[in-house]
Amino acid sequence: LRFDEQVRVVVFKSEVKGVFCAGADLKERAKMDDAEVGEFVRRLRNLMDEIAALPVPTIAAIDGYALGGGLELALACDLRVAASTAKMGLIETTRGLLPGAGGTQRLPRCVGIGLAKELIFTGRQIDGEQAFSMGLVNHSVPQNSEGDAAYQRALALAKEILPQAPFAVKMGKLAINKGMEV
Repeated sequence: LRFDEQVRVVVFKSEVKGVFCAGADLKERAKMDDAEVGEFVRRLRNLMDEIAALPVPTIAAIDGYALGGGLELALACDLRVAASTAKMGLIETTRGLLPGAGGTQRLPRCVGIGLAKELIFTGRQIDGEQAFSMGLVNHSVPQNSEGDAAYQRALALAKEILPQAPFAVKMGKLAINKGMEV
């Protein structure tokens, strides 16, 4: 995707109804030794960093659960659209873990330090409307009977981006991302 000039916007969605991404398989992770866990988390963090570094806008269409690494995936995207019924949270602390794929950096940038600490410390799950009210998602939409309301809104958002000058959009993304590091 990084090198395909035909790609102008990337929308992340799930093929599983009711779930955007439920995060890592903790039963599988429990069987890993410390070195394997370290490698697993490093690879996840690198994946999220690669998604965040894509030169084109990325949109997460959250039509269901986005928990742990699933929310970290959504946070790696530039824009997030959620169904009002979606459930999301960095729930790792409820399992004795820490969000390891960038959530501890990206969530505070999105919602502010105080709210990020509250959400991470409590492991609380929030719905799409709550996520919108705190700035975690750009849009919250009522879920439809097909279960893809967030995806449909994400497509509409992508269609708003497509007519814009590709180079200007890419440079806008780069300038914003670099500016956040200053």
